[in-house]
Amino acid sequence: MRTAFTPGQLADAETAASAAAIRKCVHCGFCTATCPTYVLLGDERDSPRGRIELIKAMLEDGGPPAPGTVTHVDRCLSCLACTTTCPSGVDYAQLIDHARSHIEAHHVRPWPERLLRALIPAVLTRPRRLAAALALGRLARPLEPLLARLKLAPLSALLRLVPAPTRRPSAERTFAAEGKRRGRVVLLQGCVEPAMAPQIRAAAIRLVTRAGFEVVLADGEGCCGALSEHLGRADEARGMARTNLQAWKSLGHVDAVIATAAGCGTMLKSYGRVAGEAVPARDILEFIAEVGLPPVVAPSGLPVAYHAACSLQHGQQIKTAPPALLAQAGFEVRLVAEGHLCCGSAGVYNILQPELATQLRDRKAANIARTGAAVVAAGNIGCMAQLAPVLEASVVHPVELLDWATGGPKPAGL
Repeated sequence: MRTAFTPGQLADAETAASAAAIRKCVHCGFCTATCPTYVLLGDERDSPRGRIELIKAMLEDGGPPAPGTVTHVDRCLSCLACTTTCPSGVDYAQLIDHARSHIEAHHVRPWPERLLRALIPAVLTRPRRLAAALALGRLARPLEPLLARLKLAPLSALLRLVPAPTRRPSAERTFAAEGKRRGRVVLLQGCVEPAMAPQIRAAAIRLVTRAGFEVVLADGEGCCGALSEHLGRADEARGMARTNLQAWKSLGHVDAVIATAAGCGTMLKSYGRVAGEAVPARDILEFIAEVGLPPVVAPSGLPVAYHAACSLQHGQQIKTAPPALLAQAGFEVRLVAEGHLCCGSAGVYNILQPELATQLRDRKAANIARTGAAVVAAGNIGCMAQLAPVLEASVVHPVELLDWATGGPKPAGL
């Protein structure tokens, strides 16, 4: 695709990177078949190649974007299914993140949107505030149908995501390796996952130490920055990344920085672009596949439907390891039809775009139900929270199942 950026515009590194990505697009249209919003809406402007045209015009023109451009960029899930499909290697993540930061800087949204977009990172990225918000949400849960009838969809969507009360994570900071010590890793503590599903961290620690690695939690670490990045708050996301980089440096040498939430793992792997410093980031399932699953002591043969989180299969291109590990652990793995399509969670998309998110959720839930499995394994807390309210099957993280098969407790979700 041809571009018309001026030399002055191209002097900006972000614009130069976006221009390079735009020029790779050849309008082949392969991306339209795998783009969830295009599949639902059939609007070219809600396809990756259509959005690239809109982003190109917006960045070339500079200044306030057209309202229509904002609408179609907002509808993008950032699922990155298009990057998996694209034969030309277009860096769509660069484009959509740049577009969102440009809109954030140059577009004035209605005040209810501004308030919601300010509250999301102010609450979700701070575990104590999130814990308090979840407690209030449990009290207000009976109001969810009323809010839906009053067309307060974002508030209704928020209440649907509130989980049952959980135990607080352990206060320990270091966990010794079992048997011969093979290395040392830092486990990203996260912000949303510990408040909503602390059992995932506990299972991950048991599994990684059982594999022979010491696990440490870093003091001073905070949110990975993914939520802020997807809201167009690039400076905020960059600051969070740099805070984490400093916290991990204080630990000395570690072999990997492990994430149990796939969305966080995708963000960690973009720290080189976001903050100028890369880290040896690994998703928990990717890491276990690399170092080897500990011996299986309790194979169950339980049928498990594997839901591939977009941030795992598209954002990190981790596709075969999770189902292979589950099969190795003795589970009967059943793949989900249309597994490339997003479930509608997509960070906070289900809050900001609840109507489209609900359509995608129901489509995904129907495909999962067709597997006949009584358990669903999903490697991202957002997917788990999105799907659990509408599925009869139990929804757990794959690491909980792997921990159980190698000597850990049976997942509470079962």
